[in-house]
Amino acid sequence: MSNVRAQAAHTLFQVVDKGISLSVALPRYSRDLSPQDKALMQQMCFGVLRYLPSLEFYCQQLLEQPLKGKSRVYQFLLYVGLYQLQHMRVPEHAAVAETVNALKSMRATGLKGLVNAVLRNFQRRQIELEEQAQQIDACKYNHPGWFIKKLQRDYPNEWQTIIQNNQQQAPMWLRVNNRLNGRQAYADSLSEKGIEFTLDDQFADAIRLTKAMDVFALPGFADGACSVQDAAAQQAARLLAPQNGERILDACAAPGGKTCHILELADANVVALDADAQRLDRVRENLDRLNMDAELICAQAQDTDSWHKGEQFDRVLLDVPCSATGVIRRHPDIKWLRRGTDIDELAKLQAQILEAIWPLVKSGGVLLYATCSVLSEENQEQIKSFLAHHDDALHVPLHDADTTDQPGWQMLPGLTDGFYYAKIIKQ
Repeated sequence: MSNVRAQAAHTLFQVVDKGISLSVALPRYSRDLSPQDKALMQQMCFGVLRYLPSLEFYCQQLLEQPLKGKSRVYQFLLYVGLYQLQHMRVPEHAAVAETVNALKSMRATGLKGLVNAVLRNFQRRQIELEEQAQQIDACKYNHPGWFIKKLQRDYPNEWQTIIQNNQQQAPMWLRVNNRLNGRQAYADSLSEKGIEFTLDDQFADAIRLTKAMDVFALPGFADGACSVQDAAAQQAARLLAPQNGERILDACAAPGGKTCHILELADANVVALDADAQRLDRVRENLDRLNMDAELICAQAQDTDSWHKGEQFDRVLLDVPCSATGVIRRHPDIKWLRRGTDIDELAKLQAQILEAIWPLVKSGGVLLYATCSVLSEENQEQIKSFLAHHDDALHVPLHDADTTDQPGWQMLPGLTDGFYYAKIIKQ
């Protein structure tokens, strides 16, 4: 039987030191665990990634020297132990004992004394160490410095709230399939099962669950009655406003939530395009569960010569590759996998894709630009530059403060994920 804390340490080592995404590493290392242990491991991995600078600081104070080289994975086991002591409801004696026991399955029983001593020492010095950590910005905010600077620039009044919200567990939102039932009817079926939720009038298809749960315990999930999708992401199809019979492109479509939502709202001919064949399989799985169909194409969006067959589109949803800085609470590894230098590269790629896709939009057609970023380079600045260079691009305001000088709708992480939308009509 795999040891859950050992597997968490291996996962974190792969993410932080090897640059593997958590969504890849977590399933790999939790494969042999029970459902209960999988949930525990996810909680520990997410937690360590949320508070990594603080946990690193504690280890610096408690170890004579950091564990390096082949011993580096045991440094992450210490982080797992420290996170449990500081943030989890695991009884302290159990947190220490189980973390020490993990060394047996890691074949490093010689380190039991060291791990035990570090964790016991943290218990004795916890208040003092936490006070020291609060004096250091990296530990106070638990976000990389480059990202804090960009937030301070873009959101002088809100940056601390964004950071606080990034440290919270994201809510579980459902999208009701309007083809099968209305939102209220589905809400009633949740009530019958004793599942608690809230409704918000600004999100027409969305239901927010009070507590996250297994999707297959949701009424009708297997038959397509609902999907899991954040309310911010649900705005994509609503803002695109698909109509029956239209030809619609969902570029960068995987994993397919927005593709399916478009088809829930209209009988349209949808082309779902993505560069990643494996992720495109997820689009097919989602379509199959909802009993829907779209044309799937595996290609780079900007390489239109390789996939476009000449016919233009009535509407295009362009959910471009981005920094994903709006969904950090769902993917805390983003903080440590992203680099400040990535943002310029991503902005260049976004501009290339916009330029390549624009000719594919019919005259009078709509392009909806979307990112799950909160950074202006990828959002307002990108659209402002595009509008300035295209006389045939007409900016459509999505709210009162959406102007050509400050275009688009920026949603910040809180009630929903952080998302950006800008709508353009081709004249």
